Amino acid sequence: MRGIEDTMGASRRYSLAAWIQPLRLGTGLVILTYVTTHLLNHALGIFSLAAMEAGRDWFLLLWRNRLVTVLFYGSLITHILLAFWSLYQRRHFRMPAWEALQLLLGLCIPPLLAGHVVGNRLAYEWFGFNDSYTMVLLALRVLQPERGVRQAIVLLVAWTHACIGLHYWLRLKPWYPRAVTFLFAGALLLPLLALLGFLQAGREVSALARQPGWVEMVRQAHRVPDAASRRTLGAVSDGITVTFGAVLGATLAARAFRRWNSRRRGTIRVTYPEGREVVVPVFSTVLEASRLAGVPHASVCGGRGRCSTCRVRVTNGLEDLPPPARREQRVLARVGLPPNVRLACQLRPIRDVAVIPLLPQNAGPSEGIPTRGEFAGKEQDVAVLFADLREFTRIAERKLPYDVVFLLNGYIEAVGEAITQAGGIANQFTGDGVMALFGIGTSPDEACRRALRAAGGIVRAVGKLSQNLAEELPG
Repeated sequence: MRGIEDTMGASRRYSLAAWIQPLRLGTGLVILTYVTTHLLNHALGIFSLAAMEAGRDWFLLLWRNRLVTVLFYGSLITHILLAFWSLYQRRHFRMPAWEALQLLLGLCIPPLLAGHVVGNRLAYEWFGFNDSYTMVLLALRVLQPERGVRQAIVLLVAWTHACIGLHYWLRLKPWYPRAVTFLFAGALLLPLLALLGFLQAGREVSALARQPGWVEMVRQAHRVPDAASRRTLGAVSDGITVTFGAVLGATLAARAFRRWNSRRRGTIRVTYPEGREVVVPVFSTVLEASRLAGVPHASVCGGRGRCSTCRVRVTNGLEDLPPPARREQRVLARVGLPPNVRLACQLRPIRDVAVIPLLPQNAGPSEGIPTRGEFAGKEQDVAVLFADLREFTRIAERKLPYDVVFLLNGYIEAVGEAITQAGGIANQFTGDGVMALFGIGTSPDEACRRALRAAGGIVRAVGKLSQNLAEELPG
């Protein structure tokens, strides 16, 4: 009964993961599109304040459309909730530096951004506030410059968070290595131009603010909320920050409870090469077990099931593993891997299991790009034949280099022909030694028979060669 429950629990987790990853990516791309267009609008300030305001008209035409507004704020809230879910799902916080940085930056964005969103969009919706660039720059550069510094920080934090996620998604694409230089240049230039536009237009507003009565005129024209309204907006901003902190605390508490409950339900043992063992709670992924124990394990996509670099060969416990979910099955099928190879980031064993990581820890994105099955490696039982010349060192010592090469060429030709006729592959020739493979595409029994036929053919071929060169060889 417990086994059935464990399998059903694993199935639910797999089905949930199947739509969480695409949803996270989709909502992230919506937010990134908003941020990119917003920064482009900022960059127009390099030319003039009027250019920024003209660009803002087009920006608002898109982003204050009701349908797009629902899409954007729905994506923003969903993305934040998925971040909490990801945090809850983590069995531990041992992760690559880039993943930790992205997580920390992402958690910093909502409290830093709450005041700006409430003070602009919510003030516009509730109190008719006209949040033009003129008014915003007046507030951030003249009236409250510390808020301007805060906005510059949140701009850099949000952009860096987005670029990290975009890079680790795109680097698995075959075309990305050719485009990375241009994308990296754009990722550096866009926030820099946005900040320069912000500073240049801010100087223009600062100059205007020195004119008598201009500030008051702008405040009235833009319908700045009164003191009571500002207190309301401030309370909403504080409430968002407190709610975010409360949800974060609840997530960490729920994570601690789940960890305790998982250990109460039982643990599993993951065994690695050389007998190394790691004990983790049931439903931990093999990649989580590796990271927890400090076992070197490649994972180009960060454990998101987008590549195959974390793949492992299951050497024991294969029959007790949950079947691959759709995401994992898709990658396994594209790469053409056998049934005993699984993705460590997706595999959540419910019984003890023994695995062997198949790629080195420093495997790069090229190893993580799925390839067609005919170009991918696979595990197969083969027969291997080794042969070398008896007393070849003594023969070579007594011959001129040219004579040695002549002798080896005749030997390699004779041995290679015997191997080929028996249906084998001459894999390596090293001096007088040869390694041949038999059984590619055949059964192990047939491989052994072919190897024996090749051995007989080699003996006959070398015997004939010895007769032809009897005068050249020592007695």
